[in-house]
Amino acid sequence: MTAGQRKCVRLRIIGRVQGVWFRGWTVDQAQELGLDGWVRNRRDGSVEAVASGPAAHVDEFVARCRSGPPAAVVEDVAVMAEAGTAEPGFHQKPTL
Repeated sequence: MTAGQRKCVRLRIIGRVQGVWFRGWTVDQAQELGLDGWVRNRRDGSVEAVASGPAAHVDEFVARCRSGPPAAVVEDVAVMAEAGTAEPGFHQKPTL
């Protein structure tokens, strides 16, 4: 990929990722990297996110999500390519 290429991915983060400020931390990380998208808790205990932006920044976001905030215990991060781009900005969505 060239430096100017953009990408969009959907992440499913599994582990102790709810009740540990994961969503707020994710918003901070995405905004720092200049990404668009969203994050939400899922009723199964996982966290789901969509991130879109420059490919290198999206890759860095995914790498950060593999660790998460200090109180989190990330067991797995599934990453799937997502068609298109996310709406501008990065925000939390309601639990699904």
